[in-house]
Amino acid sequence: MYLLGIDLGSSSVKVSLVNAQTGRVVADAHAPTTEAPIKALKPGWAEQSPADWWKYFKSALARVLAEARVDPASIKAIGISYQMHGLVAVDRDGHVLRDAIIWCDSRGVPYGDRAWRELGPDRLLPHLLNSPGNFTAAKLAWVKENEPALFEKIHKVMLPGDYLAWRLTGELCTNPEGLSEYMLWDFQDDVPARFLLDYYGIPASVLPRVQPTFSEQGRLTAAAAAELGLKEGTPVTYRAGDQPNNALSLNVFEPGQVASTAGTSGVVYGINGKVAYDSLSRVNSFAHVNHTAQAPRIGVMTCINGTGCLNSWLHRNVAPDLGYPEMNELAAKVPAGSDGVTILPWGNGAERVLSNDNPGCSIHGLDFNRHTRAHVLRAAQEGIVFAFMHGIEIMKGMGMAVDTIHAGHANMFLSPIFRQTLADVSGARILLLDTDGAAGAAKGAGIGAGIYSSPAEAFATLQSVATIEPGPNAAATKEAYHRWRSHL
Repeated sequence: MYLLGIDLGSSSVKVSLVNAQTGRVVADAHAPTTEAPIKALKPGWAEQSPADWWKYFKSALARVLAEARVDPASIKAIGISYQMHGLVAVDRDGHVLRDAIIWCDSRGVPYGDRAWRELGPDRLLPHLLNSPGNFTAAKLAWVKENEPALFEKIHKVMLPGDYLAWRLTGELCTNPEGLSEYMLWDFQDDVPARFLLDYYGIPASVLPRVQPTFSEQGRLTAAAAAELGLKEGTPVTYRAGDQPNNALSLNVFEPGQVASTAGTSGVVYGINGKVAYDSLSRVNSFAHVNHTAQAPRIGVMTCINGTGCLNSWLHRNVAPDLGYPEMNELAAKVPAGSDGVTILPWGNGAERVLSNDNPGCSIHGLDFNRHTRAHVLRAAQEGIVFAFMHGIEIMKGMGMAVDTIHAGHANMFLSPIFRQTLADVSGARILLLDTDGAAGAAKGAGIGAGIYSSPAEAFATLQSVATIEPGPNAAATKEAYHRWRSHL
């Protein structure tokens, strides 16, 4: 018996097939093999084609099925993880009306800021836990004002994961966790936030119906099954945004538990057992995958847009002759603190932790007579970690503990410098686990389908790779962090 997990990212779509009994991945693949393009038609914009997401999914799935050689009937459920905050709009005939406006697109900022000023934090924060900021509702408000003819054609709006599930099942639905990504889940009334829709002049009818995160959300249509080589009627039983799903993948469900990821963007995501918010709305609070009004589970997230994309920019422009492992080896020749070089990693759109400011990336303390590209490479990794720490300090101010950080052994957590710097500056133990978003989505599908009786059963086979404790360079790292903070 197998479970299929899909992780729709902004760099690629990954597919994993998991043996439900052993919890092991029997085959996985991603597409495209190079980073998927992001269209930036104007400064601060970021778009992708939903049709490309489907194409990448089909390509990765075909490779997984060819490798695994399992009977499609033995795949009992499908789970979906996806890049958060994207906007897909379709008309009544199911035609996608425009390229998706994705998570790092900044055009919604003025619309969120206006709502913050006019509705006020006393109205917004108790209900939404955040300012509307640059989230999906604000992106839709931009479409309404700037593309009115297109807006009039909209039948439904979807998040990226909703779109993929719709292509699989023909069913249009979402869940409370997804609507909280829009800034359209009212945590006081436990319903979609009609008051914000009314403020923007957006009819509530554009929202899909709401389903529980762990539930049957549609079954594979005959057409989709024939196109994909899967069995008609296979249920989709789980979907969640990539950061809540990353936490699920790392077995982070309960208050006090913390997850982190460092891909294109970087995140520290902790679970709060009460409905709370940052008064300045510098960190994000969403419904976690197991949130209910009766037992609140709020995922408090600090997100740094300029994470893996800063590292990949350096790879392309500063160290094109090196692979990422060689970049890490070169950076390791420089002591903690990068000999005074400091990098602020902003440079991939508006940063929530900076109150949606977009200052761009900057380098400080560079001495042309002393420093080399090795210093820049290390300072970049340290700067990303320090941006994480800036968000962690805000989370701690909300009463959250950050003692152990669960992370997948992937992306920038493959770098010894990156993970040791995070342990040193935060004082937390870093627990590296052998999992990823696609494998987690597969296990989420197993929970939703009732194959697992509980998350504890689903993740009982999760394997630990390494544990990183604060080390002898902690003092130098903290000193470098204070220098970094001085440049904010």
